[in-house]
Amino acid sequence: MESLLSKIRPGVFQCLHRTSVLLRRSHSESSQNDAAAAASTEPRAFKPTLLVSRLYQPSSLRDMGLDTLVPGEMTCKSQRLMQQAGLIHPSNPGCYYYLPAMVRSMEKLMRVIDQEMQMIGGQKIDMPSLCSAELWKASERWDLMGNELFRLKDRQGRDYCLAPTHEEAVTTLIAHQTSLSYRQLPLLLYQITRKFRDELKPKFGLLRGREFYMKDMYSFDMSEESAFQTYESVCEAYTRLFKRLGLHCVQVQADTGNIGGKLSHEFQLPAEIGEDRLLVCESCSFSANLETVISNRSDCPQCKTGTMVESRGIEVGHTFYLGKKYSNVFNATFSNAQGKYSVAEMGCYGLGVTRIVAAAIEVMSTKERICWPGLIAPYQVCVIPPKKGSKEDKAAVLAEELVHTLGETLPGLRGEVVFDDRTQMTIGKRLKDASKLGYPYVVVVGHGALEETPSYEVICQQTGDKIFLSKDGLLDLLVRVETV
Repeated sequence: MESLLSKIRPGVFQCLHRTSVLLRRSHSESSQNDAAAAASTEPRAFKPTLLVSRLYQPSSLRDMGLDTLVPGEMTCKSQRLMQQAGLIHPSNPGCYYYLPAMVRSMEKLMRVIDQEMQMIGGQKIDMPSLCSAELWKASERWDLMGNELFRLKDRQGRDYCLAPTHEEAVTTLIAHQTSLSYRQLPLLLYQITRKFRDELKPKFGLLRGREFYMKDMYSFDMSEESAFQTYESVCEAYTRLFKRLGLHCVQVQADTGNIGGKLSHEFQLPAEIGEDRLLVCESCSFSANLETVISNRSDCPQCKTGTMVESRGIEVGHTFYLGKKYSNVFNATFSNAQGKYSVAEMGCYGLGVTRIVAAAIEVMSTKERICWPGLIAPYQVCVIPPKKGSKEDKAAVLAEELVHTLGETLPGLRGEVVFDDRTQMTIGKRLKDASKLGYPYVVVVGHGALEETPSYEVICQQTGDKIFLSKDGLLDLLVRVETV
């Protein structure tokens, strides 16, 4: 019996020991949970995450004035402002680094473009930038493009180019789809990618570079009539897009150039530095690029009575009705209602993504500060707390809480509110920086926030208005901000 007990006792003691440990652990975890629950009832300190001091935006806002520029270094206002604000940084001639704030703006613009293109049936694709010379030789554009085409050879000696446009590539893609039916038309395919053009003298920053982003769409229709309907729907989408951005673009008749086709329009943003000369009738809706109008003509070719006024513009969009120029060459066909193959009617439509951003800054901004189209501003709101150690320093906590409130109450502003945590600087200096960077709304949390009825100073950058609002008033103002 004793030998049996000696065998049982160790197992019992081990079991009792494990039970004791588990009870102690359970009690400890329960205490921790109770402490956590108690802590959750206490006020929480919310720390903003989008801090100006942490944003990678190597700007020179105070040491790059107009009087310090090397002659010829900056060729236009938008280039100077964008480099000064840390939106872009020069790399090679005609090529730039796009820095985080610029990328945010471009991504927003791309989302707006996606919305408008998909609203009219556009489907997004992505085609190779490296294109075979055989395609370009088949369309006869290999020689027609001249020195503007970036050309290269692979290790087998085969010729390629870095595509400035993709008419050849997309038409070849459709030609390979032998099952395309008339029921699938119109077919609209588009992409937003980098494009390349070997400019002899790149200038004006992103307005004329060697590498740039562009949206290019290509349409395939069963007849000339339906192709014109598609053409009009794209032009209307462009008009809506520019209206959403607050840009007053003019649709003008244009030359088809080396892309070719039967009909072409440019979307021009009037600007003093624009390289295109435009003629606009004062009496009717007629407008055209000067190169398409008979020289020395002063009367309107449409209404015959209006006076033509000349101005300059920046081309930000271009549309072409191509007919069968490319589809005949590459045999892009579809099966018609009778079950027979027919050659598709085509159109192509471009939007300069980087050029739109730069052109908008060029025409909307002052010499000293950027003014953005609200929809594509990198950030919508900048909150400035008081200087550390100042009389208003107690309002710093209120500023942090305000950032949290804006994000929680207004879901559209999540990720859109930055907090200028450089509290070693005066409010005035940070206000000057915020003005130059162009945040649509700047909120200063100062002595007014400590009053019995707290108020916040709000600067609306696009209008220049300065107002004082309660928190509810501020929320009522910012709830109307449109974001994408």
